[in-house]
Order: sequence, then C-alpha cells, then structure tokens
Amino acid sequence: MHTVILPPPVPTGRIKSFGPVGPKYTVGEILRQLPDGDWMVEVTLVETGEKVEHKLTNLRDDPEAA
Repeated sequence: MHTVILPPPVPTGRIKSFGPVGPKYTVGEILRQLPDGDWMVEVTLVETGEKVEHKLTNLRDDPEAA
C-alpha cells in the first residue's frame, strides 16, 4: 500500500524577500519533497524574472516584502 503525502500550503503569489535586505521574490508552487521532509518551492526573482528553488522552511522565515 502506498502512502500519499499531501504538500503543505504555501503562500503562492505573495512577494517576499530573502532575509530583511535581500532581493524580492514571488512565491510559486511546490516542486517536490526532500529526503529530510522539507519541500522545495519554485520562486521567481522580481527584478530578473529568474525562477529558482527555495526551501519551504526558509521561505516561511523570510519577511513579506514592502
């Protein structure tokens, strides 16, 4: 029997920053679960449009961008 693991909710569409003075990013969708139980989320850098991956636990610690 397979266990289905549902991803946690993420604040998709919210704009946050990497730490208090880091670049701003828009939160995207969950990508995959990591072996340590954390989740990778796709985020888009506001200034460049580049898409990168960011750990959900780190994303939750990042402040809302002003």
